[in-house]
Amino acid sequence: MATDTYRCLHCQDHTVARAFDVSHISMTCPVCESFERLVNDRVVEQFRALENSSPESLDWDRLDRTEKLFVAERVARRGRDASEFSVAGVSDDTGTAAGDASGERPEPTEASGDESAEDTGGDEQTAD
Repeated sequence: MATDTYRCLHCQDHTVARAFDVSHISMTCPVCESFERLVNDRVVEQFRALENSSPESLDWDRLDRTEKLFVAERVARRGRDASEFSVAGVSDDTGTAAGDASGERPEPTEASGDESAEDTGGDEQTAD
């Protein structure tokens, strides 16, 4: 039976193997003792690859860590291409979205496909 490895996002040291494939599991890490998401190791590897070399069409540096993990998950687990994503609503180098004076960071959006960028449901497991 195939297993997937999940890595603690906080300490990056602890890993667990499970016989199912989800984006992440939530549990208390025995290494750092923090209740954290343990992310599928394929997603972590894709995240690192994108940190080293992201497509020019995606303004990777404007994304926060959660947004970067979202893109990495879509690429690693759902077969998307990183070039299919873009940073929506960016008007200048301040990170302020066009027409948005709040200074909130823009979110990555998928340039094509039928999956919503807001889709986060149904893919989390909580470990006991």
